[in-house]
Amino acid sequence: MARALMFQGTGSSVGKSVLVAGIARTLRHRGFKVLPFKPQNMSNNAAVTKEGGEIGRAQALQALACGVEPSVHMNPVLLKPQSQVGSQIIVQGKIWGQAKAREYQEIKPQLMPYVLESFEILSKQADIVLIEGAGSASEINLREHDIANMGFAQAVKAPVFLIGDIDRGGVIASLIGTHAVLSQEDLSLIKGFIVNKMRGDPSLFTEAMNWISQQTQWSNIGLLPCFPRLSQLPAEDAADLKSVIYQHSQGMLVISILLLPTIANFDDFDPLKYEKNVQLNFIKVGDVIPQNSDVIIIPGSKTTITDLQVLYETGWDIDIKAHVRQGGYVMGICGGYQMLGTEITDPHGIEGDISQIKGLDLVNISTILETSKKLNNVVGQLCIENIECSGYEMHLGATIHHHAYSPLIKLEQERADGVISNDGRVLGTYLHGIFHHNEARRALLNYFGVRAQSFDFSLQIEANLDQWAQHIEQNLDIETLLHYI
Repeated sequence: MARALMFQGTGSSVGKSVLVAGIARTLRHRGFKVLPFKPQNMSNNAAVTKEGGEIGRAQALQALACGVEPSVHMNPVLLKPQSQVGSQIIVQGKIWGQAKAREYQEIKPQLMPYVLESFEILSKQADIVLIEGAGSASEINLREHDIANMGFAQAVKAPVFLIGDIDRGGVIASLIGTHAVLSQEDLSLIKGFIVNKMRGDPSLFTEAMNWISQQTQWSNIGLLPCFPRLSQLPAEDAADLKSVIYQHSQGMLVISILLLPTIANFDDFDPLKYEKNVQLNFIKVGDVIPQNSDVIIIPGSKTTITDLQVLYETGWDIDIKAHVRQGGYVMGICGGYQMLGTEITDPHGIEGDISQIKGLDLVNISTILETSKKLNNVVGQLCIENIECSGYEMHLGATIHHHAYSPLIKLEQERADGVISNDGRVLGTYLHGIFHHNEARRALLNYFGVRAQSFDFSLQIEANLDQWAQHIEQNLDIETLLHYI
């Protein structure tokens, strides 16, 4: 059975996910076989696993840091927020049900056996399992049926290390406050603390680190300075995406991505951050789509009908259609692809009470949302240059073509995917991750009118993880961490 270390936070977005990924890569460098585990995650940014299930994207990144394929057991419970019907509950990779927040609290005891089963499976395959908590360790109002933080730590008797974020302020109070509200039983599992995201002179906080350790009797694992290249790693939460509109630079392709309220799988666009000839804008609800945009991308959505409603309410539909009339490009991915058509129907009420909505009518296709979900890693040919491409499908819905369009992609077994409009200005696909494929990204950017950089995106991520691990090794007391397993 593997040894385990658990990392919990004083709150959300304190850096747990990337810290676990970095520590995993550090321990891998030391020769350990490491696997990641998060009992419960809430995110619409998901990845397809080797078993054909789905887990949070953060656990896929952590698996990469460990040098292994992602597995459904690395994130046995995934909550995918949906606006009208609460959250979709994914258990060991497959749809299990849905519930609103209060209902979910009563459901959690039913899910603990799955969580423990997945943890046991991973434990037999590794030297060390790194466990990531969810949200805040101090949520005593949710402690009774907890499966994500101290409830799980107690179930497997894992040593816990608490992470605080100094960049947001109040880190001393958040660490001491967590110590104050937890029960003695739970406090007995906390062995140390880490203060993350330090900017400026670390020596200014040395005395505070010592004081926290004295007050709590927790080991001081270290003060971790900010690491700028973390922004190049996949983000887990849409809140991490910034609404940015840059000044247009001569010769650059301007791509504007709509930050839909329930945007999903937004790491689709991470490789574009590295393209020197691409200016990437993320446009939040309420902002105007820049008129200098060359390409507008409608991304994936967890609740396509609701997000399409918001698109109409903001007037983005008018901007998008004007953009096409003026010779610009529009690309829809997954839910965004469905929005390009004439209508979307939801006869089973999967997304809520609205059973039908008019689409943007940019291509003559329609979509029916179905109860079964497609989850596949796929390869195929990008038709615009007849070159190989790859990605993954993750969607509810069947799209029907009412006009003979050229497909954007030809998949294995001669299966067609997506659409290219007759004028070539509107592209749609169900394939997530298409920009991650180096040749496909080059071909698409060339189609949009700009020369792509010649680089391997996967190698960039590997290099960033190695540098992040080195940064952690230099600033955290890894030996003390290992002492507790």
